[in-house]
Amino acid sequence: MFEELGKYGVWRPDRTTTPQFAATVEKLGYGALWIGGSPGGDLQLIEDLLDATETLPVATGITNIWKDDAKPIAAAWHRIEARHPGRFLLGIGVGHPEAIGKDYSKPYQALVDYLDALDAEGVPASSRVVAALGPKVLKLAAERSLGAHPYLTTPEHTRRARDIVGAGVLLAPEQKAVLKTDPAEARSIGRPVVKHYLGLVNYTNMLRSVGFTDEDLAGEGSDRLIDALAVHGTAADVAAVLNAHLDAGADHVCVQVLTPSGVDPVPDLTALAQVLFAQAPST
Repeated sequence: MFEELGKYGVWRPDRTTTPQFAATVEKLGYGALWIGGSPGGDLQLIEDLLDATETLPVATGITNIWKDDAKPIAAAWHRIEARHPGRFLLGIGVGHPEAIGKDYSKPYQALVDYLDALDAEGVPASSRVVAALGPKVLKLAAERSLGAHPYLTTPEHTRRARDIVGAGVLLAPEQKAVLKTDPAEARSIGRPVVKHYLGLVNYTNMLRSVGFTDEDLAGEGSDRLIDALAVHGTAADVAAVLNAHLDAGADHVCVQVLTPSGVDPVPDLTALAQVLFAQAPST
């Protein structure tokens, strides 16, 4: 499924993703659509998005293992696979303890057990990815799935992740972007999204590991941090950062275009696609 994803995909929360949006993403030439917000249950949204498109792969980024048991998720995967063979990539992950509370225990073993259950239900490793930031889970993703889907990362994290997972393993990081050239305006859009993660230990540990300081992580985040995690500028500026992930070892980069509340992201995705696919005809 590597090649079908292409180099560039779009990441979008489930609550704001419609079949019409998926059809637009496909028309613009992006290689995949990643659905965040832990779409789970019967994964009907995924099926609706696939129904609305012709060849576009759709991935969950991610289905939270604490929210939905493996057996119904596997049943949904089989249903969707039968309808749209080879187009659904099941992304799973453990989320973060702050959102789960007291029941969040032994997350690594819980992830291993979930993968075991998917094996038992016939969901092939080649049709799933694992959300991974640290070395231990990155290695697990490489061993038990198509690859890793790191979230809220930088090209430096991508470089380190590639060293850990090795060759021949999908590495598909997410990158936030704001297509605004005024730094203050761009930060006013990016900072509220990024700051949500600054109180979550799995993200702050990762960010420290790639060179950010406690000062960067304090409060609403330093300008340096926000500019790295929600890159801003022209479409060409954003494309340069996406390509920096590829140069660092990513196979596929999932761009999450951020806009002011209620503003349609399609114009920005269109402008970005014009730059990305002019420089790289293959998606």
